[in-house]
Amino acid sequence: MTTPAAPDTIAPMTESFVDTGRLRTHVLTEGSGPPLVLLHGNLSTARFYEHLFPALAERFHVIAPDMRGFGDSEPRPLDATRGLADWADDTAALLDALGVTDPPHLVGWSTAGAAIVDYAKARPVASLTFLDPVSPYGYGAVLRDGTPLHADHAGSGGGVANPEVVARLGAGDTTAESPLSIRSVMRATYWSPQYRLDPTREDLYVAEILKTLTGPDGYPGDSRSSPNWPGMAPGTRGILNALSPKYCRWADIVDLDPRPPVLWTHGTADLVVSDASPLDFGVLGAAGIVPGWPGADAHPPQPMVTQIRDVLEAYAKAGGSVRTEMFEGSGHGPHVDAEERWLAVLVDFLTTIG
Repeated sequence: MTTPAAPDTIAPMTESFVDTGRLRTHVLTEGSGPPLVLLHGNLSTARFYEHLFPALAERFHVIAPDMRGFGDSEPRPLDATRGLADWADDTAALLDALGVTDPPHLVGWSTAGAAIVDYAKARPVASLTFLDPVSPYGYGAVLRDGTPLHADHAGSGGGVANPEVVARLGAGDTTAESPLSIRSVMRATYWSPQYRLDPTREDLYVAEILKTLTGPDGYPGDSRSSPNWPGMAPGTRGILNALSPKYCRWADIVDLDPRPPVLWTHGTADLVVSDASPLDFGVLGAAGIVPGWPGADAHPPQPMVTQIRDVLEAYAKAGGSVRTEMFEGSGHGPHVDAEERWLAVLVDFLTTIG
């Protein structure tokens, strides 16, 4: 059943709630033509795409849901032991409920990069677009080839979140008084350092992030203690555990048959997904920010961008089509801080592959 929602958007679109049988999903839709599904990442919502709707809806049936644990969708728990498969299955259920029968073009930002591959493992897709995706070996504490630094995957999962960020998120802090408020975190890590949203749009994004389901079932998830540095290992619930290399892996994209066309877009100034991310405990330890670092041999930084490149090169060698576009100076969201160019690249890719 589809239930209309309040029309509170910055672009023309239909906003609704759809009961899928898995969860009541809040979704933005507009346009007609081939289905184009835009999946947001961690600590964001569908509204981080809505500025793209006017251009995309001229050619495509654009669908942007709030993923499980975020936005206005039903706040159901996330089973981290499935990686991002809950998100993939939720997306499939939504498309079924909307009556979408054609294989969709899928765009996955950050966390959702893993989700769109999980979707493609089980269902036909027209194409996959990676927008600054999580590494194909998950987030934290792995070597270049995906080998974990510790058997228990210490240094990844729900325990690695900054507790003050979590507390301020749960308390609904809208200010920029602390560098650990969500407004400050967004300014520092989502976009290019030189980019600033207009105040109204920034307020909208902050309000959207503050809808996040917090705690062990959402952000950050549960955790377990570990004898290995930095002392915490992933639990089994919530989004940061779903991103742990213990559960998150999309390197097997190489095994897809058939192999859909792939577009990889990435901001060169991305601080979240990087070969030297300041959110990575290997980097934090080397900088002395987290004490007790055992050294580069025992806990090196995760070369995330290199890992993405390695896997997509293997995908191309296996016969897949891969287009790569680097956005010089952009941060973790080039669809926002380099909107016109990113949109042009996406549309060109989608129309070229037919």
